[in-house]
Amino acid sequence: MGESENCVTFEKPSAAEAVLLGALAPGVNRPTWLVLKCVMLALGACLAIMLYAAFYSSSSAMAFHVLVLVLLSSMLFILLNWFLSQTGIVSVEQQMKDMDLQSRQETPKKDT
Repeated sequence: MGESENCVTFEKPSAAEAVLLGALAPGVNRPTWLVLKCVMLALGACLAIMLYAAFYSSSSAMAFHVLVLVLLSSMLFILLNWFLSQTGIVSVEQQMKDMDLQSRQETPKKDT
């Protein structure tokens, strides 16, 4: 009962640090996945505008090329979703632990 164990507490990283950590560490964390979804949404919006402009231009080759880009980006998003469903989402704390980037503050644990 007189023994005291050391408890390690971890400082939670900011959202930007979590995204950067998600790009470098194994696995995908929630903030990184959210940023990736937003980027893919912005890409879809840009391609939709390009597709609209291509259909109303006189060049059918441009419309074909934009359709190929839409197909490629759609397949990329589908495959990313599939890959994440197979691997799962990793917590930021787990990624920090895997890369040994945790700031450690040892505090004695109280026995109750």
